[in-house]
Amino acid sequence: MPLPVFPHDPPAGRPEPPAHLVHSPRLAVRRRAAGFPALVEALAERWELIPERVVVPGGRTSMVVLVRTAGGAPAALKLCGRPERAGTEHAALRTWDGRGAVRSWRCDPEAGALLMERLHPAVTLRSLPEAKAVLETVSVGRRLWVEPEPGHPFPDVAERSAAGARFLRRMVPPDPSGTGDPGCPGDPGDGRFAVPDAPGTDPGALLPDPGTLRPMVREALDLRAELLATAPAERLLLHGRLCQGSVLAADPDRAPWLAVGPEPVVGERAWELARVARDRPEDLVATSAGPVRVRRAMDRLAESVEVDRERLRGWTLFRAVEAGVLRLVSGDRLGGEALLEFASRL
Repeated sequence: MPLPVFPHDPPAGRPEPPAHLVHSPRLAVRRRAAGFPALVEALAERWELIPERVVVPGGRTSMVVLVRTAGGAPAALKLCGRPERAGTEHAALRTWDGRGAVRSWRCDPEAGALLMERLHPAVTLRSLPEAKAVLETVSVGRRLWVEPEPGHPFPDVAERSAAGARFLRRMVPPDPSGTGDPGCPGDPGDGRFAVPDAPGTDPGALLPDPGTLRPMVREALDLRAELLATAPAERLLLHGRLCQGSVLAADPDRAPWLAVGPEPVVGERAWELARVARDRPEDLVATSAGPVRVRRAMDRLAESVEVDRERLRGWTLFRAVEAGVLRLVSGDRLGGEALLEFASRL
């Protein structure tokens, strides 16, 4: 597979953040992005880097700048949207030490910055046919699923999924007269579920009739409680957001594919694979054979990794509903509806 070649001449002026960060409906994202150019300059001077270009579109809240070291080696400078995530991401990448994931060379936790080896950001597993992409994603996952080191800083699945549960209860209260749990949106504990906070924005108005969503949300929350109550002893270091879009092509002499952008968590593989199972949801539900196709894909995935099929289904439903509601309140109607339709066919 030919890989794109980009010029190495540094751009004129300072590296500017992508437009989706500058114009984000979330104030915290806009404020963080406004400081990225100055932060790149400061880190380039301190770490002796030569900025080349900004990766576009880049991450949801982060910015990646392709750079060269003083010795001319290609590298990537990542500025995390939430600075506190840099330390845990660096810790996970150091644990893997290049096995299945990009290598992290340096980290400034206070600045929320990492200096990493450069991959090919324009080529992800989404460039492959679906069946092949799923196989490659699982292959990468197998290399990442290791025992975490003693004293690790990573949350477990119960802690990570709690923020999503609070978010669902807040946006779609179980009781029509209820207000749900306090927390997200505006929950400082987990920025993944922060929603638009621009003046005049009402995220709840972007949802369909809550009565329509309530049975699905209730099932998702009940499944989460049951899965946590019956959790297996398996406690592995997981990528946290393993999917086709988070696996990039590397140089041929390094590895075919490597994972980037982990949100590390410790727990069972079924929770990790739940994200893999819902990749390309619009394709999975596009035909009248959608329900059969979804179930067969679930069966194949569970069998290939030897995880319990019902645990995989349960976590997939919870994470799909969680992501679907978040997409809707963030203004992505098509993406949200595709995820909820996918969840309904599980």
